[in-house]
Amino acid sequence: MIRFLQTPSPTKKIVLGGLLTVICVMMVVTLIPGGSIFGDSAVTSDSDVAKVDGDPVTVTEVSRAAQNMAQQQHYPAQLVPYLMPQAAEMLIKQKAVIAEANRMGLTVSDEELRLILHKGQFGEQLFPKGQYVGDDVYQNFVQSNFNLTVPQFEDELKKQIELQKLQNVVEASATVSDSEVESMVRQQQTKVKFDYASISMQDIQKGINPSDAELRAWYEAHKDQFKDSIPEKRKVRFVLINGSKLPGVEPNDADVQSYYNQHKAEYQVEETIKERHILIKTPPPGADGKVDDKAVAAAKAKTEDILKQAKSGADFAGLAKKHSDDPGSKDQGGYFEFTKGKTVPEFEQAAFAAKPGEIAGPVRSERYGFFIIKVEAHEAAHTKPIDEVKAQIVANLSRQKASDAAQKAAENLRASARVQGLDKAAAAAGDSVTTTDFVKQSDVLPGVGNAPQFMNAAFKTNAKSGADTAPVAQGYVVYEVTDVQPPSTPTFEEAKAQVDQQFKAGKAQTLLVQKAQELADRARTEHDLKKAAKEAGFAVKTSELVTESSQVPDVGSMSGSAAAIFAAKAGDIVGPVQGGRNAVIMSSLDKQEPSAEEIKSGTESARQQVLGRKRDEVLELYITNLIARMEKDGKIKRNKKAIERLSQSQQPLSGE
Repeated sequence: MIRFLQTPSPTKKIVLGGLLTVICVMMVVTLIPGGSIFGDSAVTSDSDVAKVDGDPVTVTEVSRAAQNMAQQQHYPAQLVPYLMPQAAEMLIKQKAVIAEANRMGLTVSDEELRLILHKGQFGEQLFPKGQYVGDDVYQNFVQSNFNLTVPQFEDELKKQIELQKLQNVVEASATVSDSEVESMVRQQQTKVKFDYASISMQDIQKGINPSDAELRAWYEAHKDQFKDSIPEKRKVRFVLINGSKLPGVEPNDADVQSYYNQHKAEYQVEETIKERHILIKTPPPGADGKVDDKAVAAAKAKTEDILKQAKSGADFAGLAKKHSDDPGSKDQGGYFEFTKGKTVPEFEQAAFAAKPGEIAGPVRSERYGFFIIKVEAHEAAHTKPIDEVKAQIVANLSRQKASDAAQKAAENLRASARVQGLDKAAAAAGDSVTTTDFVKQSDVLPGVGNAPQFMNAAFKTNAKSGADTAPVAQGYVVYEVTDVQPPSTPTFEEAKAQVDQQFKAGKAQTLLVQKAQELADRARTEHDLKKAAKEAGFAVKTSELVTESSQVPDVGSMSGSAAAIFAAKAGDIVGPVQGGRNAVIMSSLDKQEPSAEEIKSGTESARQQVLGRKRDEVLELYITNLIARMEKDGKIKRNKKAIERLSQSQQPLSGE
């Protein structure tokens, strides 16, 4: 548990982007039975698929990653085993990059992690109105949303932030030439107009009417696909004990004062500077280690000019938005809060030396460039008074007392239920018993909601083994499992609707490709799409003048396979190309190159796109070389036999 979550302090922001989305839903799955499967004596555990710099890639980790990949792509659970090799390689790369980041010293401090949780995408849940929700709510949030313990969750976050740090270092070497930018602008701004015929898979599928014999034959040929696809189900009886409704859970003033006295260190606020600044960057040293003195002088001159404007009364926030090169504060008008030791020394010294309202500068930082600083407030170190944090303390104590009371009541009820049965024990305690029908592990139960810990426990408990307890968001449940339906394979009749759908989809796809190719061949032979389409019974439409960023009805995005039309000459037949669930054949009518003005206006956007692509290429090459080097040095050891056995397993990894 990270205790400092309770004491937020301002520091440098870290941009997460989509970083947190890579956290997998954790499910412990064992696919390989006991016994050694390793030929390499350097790999010693039957749960290790590989080792990366001594760090094992386990079957459980690969299972989680494959499960997550399937969920993101909306694949059925039966396909998860086929994703195992890909998931294993992904984890090997991830661990290799983390090992390299650690070697380079790109580690993540607890303070950085705290700020991510405070200011990142989870800030509203964990720090509503800037106040920490408390350890119990934090733990429940992590468990409910990710099925992880808090230490696991924080460890995953740290790993991903390390990956991002190394990625930033590597991608900084990417450069873009003017010719590449102009080529991109021309590609983006070129416009085309074309005729097109679209063949719909949906229309083809309407004409497919398989007999029962055909469907039954398809089912028998693909029966493995349906193996155990009906998940295990269980009947559960439970009593919900809502901690917040139990007596004595509201803290009194003495409780609040005692908690405050014991946790005063958590309410200490360091000496803090609140300021606005403008950064004018200077170029880094070249490959020869030399600095471009002319560029530095130009940056200093620009800084001094902006400084004059600021001291003459110009709006400082407006100047920062217009001129600052600091992406972390520019959009906020240069606003930044920090404590000692949280930024570069030159900046810190100047800011702490200035009085509120003063403008200091130019301040030179060898690492970044020239700063202009306007201090808005200088807060002395202090401890927050009890009145300021009382609401937070009351909330924390209420949650803790409610949880403790619910746990105690649940333990008492369980003990009684094991002696006299759940019904009698519940009646004696004034509680009611809820009985479910057969439910899947992923189902939401009435009155309880999403409760993964409860459902995980219920699906590990032997039927009729007696009452037990499990935590839920509201408190605790006392439950018993009364019956179990094991996973099963549906009969043809049970799976008929799904079989019919899949049969038609496969047949329609085959016919779609066939008909589209026939139309394209006929159009090329006759040099006339309209004529060929009319003879085949398909309508022809005409597009507007469109760019590769356009969407065209029945065609879809022009940046996909349909982009081939941009290289065509007037009269050329292009296709067939896939447009979603359609196949499209196109005939070029007109092509317009961008004007000089259009090229100029699109240059900056194109530069960023080319740079993004270059960064991806640099990163991909870096990782490829890193993997090759670590393999050569013996720091990556794959267990191919284990990976093969994973991919051969046909057992679904979830109850879905």
